[in-house]
Amino acid sequence: MTPFNFALLAFVIDLAIKIAALIIIPKGRKPTAAMAWILAIFFIPYLGLLFFFLLGSPKLPKKRLEKQVKINEMIAASVPNVDLVSDRSAWPHWLENITRMNQNLGAVPMVSGNTARLIDDYNGGFIQMAAEIDTATTFVHVEYFIVSCDASTQPFFSALENAVKRGVTVRVLADHLSSRKVPGSKETFALLDRIGVKWAYMLPVMPFKGKYQRPDLRNHRKLVVVDGRVAYMGSQNLIDRTYNSPKNIKRGLLWQELITRVEGPVVSGINAIFLSDWYAETDELIENERVVVTDIAASSGSDALDCQVVPSGPGYEGENNLQLFLGLLHSAQKKVIITSPYFVPNEAMLYAIIAARKRGLEVQLFVSAIGDQGPVFHAQRSYYSPLLEAGVEIWRYPAPYILHAKHLSIDDDVAVIGSSNMDIRSFLLDMEISMLVYGTSFVDEMRAVEAHYREIGSQLTLEEWNKEPWQSTALDGLARLTSALE
Repeated sequence: MTPFNFALLAFVIDLAIKIAALIIIPKGRKPTAAMAWILAIFFIPYLGLLFFFLLGSPKLPKKRLEKQVKINEMIAASVPNVDLVSDRSAWPHWLENITRMNQNLGAVPMVSGNTARLIDDYNGGFIQMAAEIDTATTFVHVEYFIVSCDASTQPFFSALENAVKRGVTVRVLADHLSSRKVPGSKETFALLDRIGVKWAYMLPVMPFKGKYQRPDLRNHRKLVVVDGRVAYMGSQNLIDRTYNSPKNIKRGLLWQELITRVEGPVVSGINAIFLSDWYAETDELIENERVVVTDIAASSGSDALDCQVVPSGPGYEGENNLQLFLGLLHSAQKKVIITSPYFVPNEAMLYAIIAARKRGLEVQLFVSAIGDQGPVFHAQRSYYSPLLEAGVEIWRYPAPYILHAKHLSIDDDVAVIGSSNMDIRSFLLDMEISMLVYGTSFVDEMRAVEAHYREIGSQLTLEEWNKEPWQSTALDGLARLTSALE
């Protein structure tokens, strides 16, 4: 082939790729994501096309999607046809519609009679969960994005071992890629085998074993259930506060988290999420460890809470967590306080936050002063200008800590806590679990946590932000463009 013919062939192939991209990519994809993919393919056609084939579909395999339909049916069928809320009279007028939307999206109802307490002590959380596991008599369910046995988590693993010795069934789910990449992963799962824990990887990427899906679709949930009577959930992974990463240790980075201990009927929903994920990964339906919501004693105390579990992820047709957050932002009447380590909102969320401020609400955003993931951190920074110009208060948690907590509080009596960040990845690509809570006692606890963030943090002003060097803001803008590659 002559050089001219080769160049002509390359031109024709390049043109064909670009024309095909214009036809195929926009179909069923959000305009921002479609534009980002088209730009990538136009500027780096062959590499962009390769990444599109690897990462361009945010859908799970057909078999997994069929399982998700069955999972939703199972959860819905396990809910008795009775009203599980004792008193709606004190609710804000808009809350019932939000809970109905959540149930339609995720099949889990709002239930009364729960108690919940917040835990922001990193290692103390492991010790408390280990003590809880020591009381188990029937089963322990553990599900984490990252599972690692190290000096910090050793008490937790020792409790699992002792539970197995007592005859308690212990099951562990761990996200495959995220758990395998941390130091000591082989030793961790060898330990689980040795002590008799039943475990499985979530969303395994093992093409040679017939297990493959888009590699950046991950299960990001974090939960522990003991005997179906008490549960823990929130932002914290099962790993040391440094994530045992040499680069984190070199920088002195430490993760700051927030989890909640929950008792009451809502634990049945958290347990149902675990059993659903176990079934999705193992094809095993575990009926004898299923807990019916009406079988769990409800609290009638003054601090009893109404709670609803909201699962989300690529297996659901709607972006359940995004719709929950948007519903709350648009419904808030006085105050909105957001805590998110990776804050990369889509347009709908950005406008909802700005609109809340324009309606006269107090709006605050808590983020880290430094980042552990460069592209995400710079994408996050690109949103500071419009938020500050609208009057949103931005508070930065000080170095060397990474504020990894994920929660949202609305007015004086509604909150959300869970594993979901407020970014495109959590909305579309990751499986998440959130809990909607109605109750002033819980929100008061969250307000105390937020007050501590303000006490040790620093407020970013528009004047200060406008002094940022152009090189940084240019990098922020570039990161914002690439963040839309879903």
